[in-house]
Amino acid sequence: MRTITFVFALLFCSLCAKINAQGITIKPKKPDASAIFEDIKKLNFLGSVLYVAAHPDDENTTAISYFANTVKARTAYLSLTRGDGGQNIIGPELRELLGVIRTQELLAARATDGGEQRFTRANDFGYSKHPDETLAIWNKDEVLSDVVWAMRTFKPDVIINRFDHRSPGSTHGHHTSSAMLSVEAFDLVNDPTKYADQLQYTEVWQPKRQFFNTSWWFYGSRDAFAKADKSNLVKVDVGTYYPGYGLSNTEISSLSRSQHKSQGFGNTGSRGSSDTYFELLRGEMPTNNDVFQGIDTSWGRVEGSSKVASLLAQVESNFDHAHPEKSIPQLAQAYAELQKLEDQHWKTIKSKEIQDLIAACSGLYLEAVANTQTATTGEEVSLRLEAINRSDVAMKIQSIGVPSKKSNLIGEDLTNNKRYIGEEKITISNEFASTNAYWLENSGTLGMYRVDDRRLIGKPETPRTNVVTFEINIDGVIFKFDKPIVYKYNDRVKGEVYEPFEIVPEASAGIKDKVLIFANADAKQIPVTVTAHKDALSGTVRLDIPKGWNVSPKSAPINISKKGEQQIIDFTVTPPSNQNEGIIVPKVTVGNTTYDKELVKIDYSHIPLQSLFLPAQAKVVRLDIERRGDYIGYIQGAGDAVPQNLEQIGYQVAVITPEEITKERLAQFDAVVVGIRAYNVVEALQSKQPTLLEYVKEGGTLIAQYNTSGRWGNTKIGAPYPMKLSRDRVTDEYSEVKIVAKDHPLMNFPNKITQKDFEGWTQERGLYFPNEWSDEYTPILSMQDKGEDPKKGSLLVAPYGEGHYIYTGLSFFRELPAGVSGAYRLFSNMLSIGKEKPKKVKG
Repeated sequence: MRTITFVFALLFCSLCAKINAQGITIKPKKPDASAIFEDIKKLNFLGSVLYVAAHPDDENTTAISYFANTVKARTAYLSLTRGDGGQNIIGPELRELLGVIRTQELLAARATDGGEQRFTRANDFGYSKHPDETLAIWNKDEVLSDVVWAMRTFKPDVIINRFDHRSPGSTHGHHTSSAMLSVEAFDLVNDPTKYADQLQYTEVWQPKRQFFNTSWWFYGSRDAFAKADKSNLVKVDVGTYYPGYGLSNTEISSLSRSQHKSQGFGNTGSRGSSDTYFELLRGEMPTNNDVFQGIDTSWGRVEGSSKVASLLAQVESNFDHAHPEKSIPQLAQAYAELQKLEDQHWKTIKSKEIQDLIAACSGLYLEAVANTQTATTGEEVSLRLEAINRSDVAMKIQSIGVPSKKSNLIGEDLTNNKRYIGEEKITISNEFASTNAYWLENSGTLGMYRVDDRRLIGKPETPRTNVVTFEINIDGVIFKFDKPIVYKYNDRVKGEVYEPFEIVPEASAGIKDKVLIFANADAKQIPVTVTAHKDALSGTVRLDIPKGWNVSPKSAPINISKKGEQQIIDFTVTPPSNQNEGIIVPKVTVGNTTYDKELVKIDYSHIPLQSLFLPAQAKVVRLDIERRGDYIGYIQGAGDAVPQNLEQIGYQVAVITPEEITKERLAQFDAVVVGIRAYNVVEALQSKQPTLLEYVKEGGTLIAQYNTSGRWGNTKIGAPYPMKLSRDRVTDEYSEVKIVAKDHPLMNFPNKITQKDFEGWTQERGLYFPNEWSDEYTPILSMQDKGEDPKKGSLLVAPYGEGHYIYTGLSFFRELPAGVSGAYRLFSNMLSIGKEKPKKVKG
């Protein structure tokens, strides 16, 4: 199933049903009585917590789950970034595509622990060692304004920072920056002169308290924390057991944490008491272990709400698990009374909660299903409308409103368990909103996404505004239920499959290889794939090229009869005679409109299908490069595009599994490359290391790319001689690289490597360098970040028997897909080592 799938114990079903999924799944929620009752209790708690950190996975899911499920507070996680700069353990997606995956994984985590999700426009540009660097690249003022915006719109009573704002340089610069910005925003959020442009959409706000979610880790050791003064700390036991779910809070937390699958954060649940500490930073210190002490979290904080409070208290005390529908009359009365109140903030939040609860208590099921997953402007789409009331509560469909049409008056009673089925045809007009990821619509900067609509800033994904409005009369009160249009079909194995209904352009075009290397002046055929998103597509396609390059033909006709079909056009591209690089862009013209985006789908079983329209472009590089050898074996690790990149410079690459690592198989290769983090994630590789080393000993070349140390346990990379991995890294991609072994073949054959080859690198130089190694290794390069000692462990080479072993922490997995010329030349030298002279043929 392409929607989020939880493989949990049956006892967890009520929790799954209960949670506000915030769009993480388009499949309808079907809560049971236990989940309904927990949400009813939440109606009577009017307090909010905002948890603030930098990345997906930074959040304390145990604390978020505790506040959402034990305290019943409205709880949100503000992640300043979408995790775009990290690594991906499940596939090759990096940068913005990885940010999309991690956004959905955060939504899956919140769908598990009961929180909500927020973001800023900050782009995770990669590891940063100090907040000074972070805030310079991010544009501090813009990110600070987004944090203020989050506080003003969410209106938290309590703010909790994951990191310490007082310790710059001691951890990831993004981490410290998140806390620094949160502390600064706390003092600005109630000042109408600060970011005054926001006040046309919201109002100033003043949180009551701010905490730092500390732990023994921040004190250096458990012993140091045990001895520390805790007079300014609030201690909370977050190990609550929930009988209605059959799970402890810490078990829910581990399930939430495990949603970060692209980072390999699968987590085992625990049970029993578990203390979490919060250090007070702002506000009055509670005298007990309640962060809300002294803050009115009852309906008393909302003027004129006494009738609402009385009705909802009765709903909670009289709830009948066997007959949830008995609560509907009082819920409907409370909803009607709520509409009379002036407090727009709590009126909006609680009206939505009550409306959802009325639907849940009655088993009211409403759905609008399109006959197609995508549609273009002008296309006619059929909608199948369903409504069913599974209770004895009196209901009537007053009207059903579809986009671009007036509401249809229905006036049909919804009697118990009798389905209403309707059909509606609509024509997609300009009223239908784009469903593309809003933060990727415009080009931003290294550190910031560009979002022009202030109201979108902070939202986890593009709001689904293409909805059908069911106006239902329930017990004399009119409710409007907006249901996003969806697409669904039956799969013979998966059963019912839901997918988002997407508004798409008429056509898209793409080039499969995002980097095209021209190792000489010969022309290449570049296939451009044009996809029709409507029937009878006709037009032309051309390929825009950089100055100095040539392309033939100048344009080509496009004629595609059926929606979803493709046409491939081959363009012949001739590079200049000298080294050069640029961008090529396929452009499809249909009528008077030109399209220059391609459809990119991200399809993993743990997140909803993601359909993105991104700039359709590829980098072309005319590169002076030599190579030796032809056939390369590649052992995949955490996922990267290096094999495809090596094919661009003429190598034939075979991806091999651990089971295929035999003496006979390895003997076929001119070199074998081990993918990033392979020793971290491919357990079977450990037992195959002797075979790999035997291959080296008999004359082969083995290149091992970076592996992490620390959280993956005692990683053994099986090098032929001792070395020790560290957390050393060089994050400044512009830092000077010194060649310390200038005469080594690795720097001279078949390509002469100079400092120019280290220009144009992206995000970083490298990571997780060894910091100790035996004398058999030769360090080739030296590099350092500002203010640090030189690091020489980025590229180590050692002869072993008749062959060579190379370990490198250089970030080739980023540089090769980015088309960095020097990275290709250096990697070619690594693959060519030992091949200066042809081997003698034994006779």
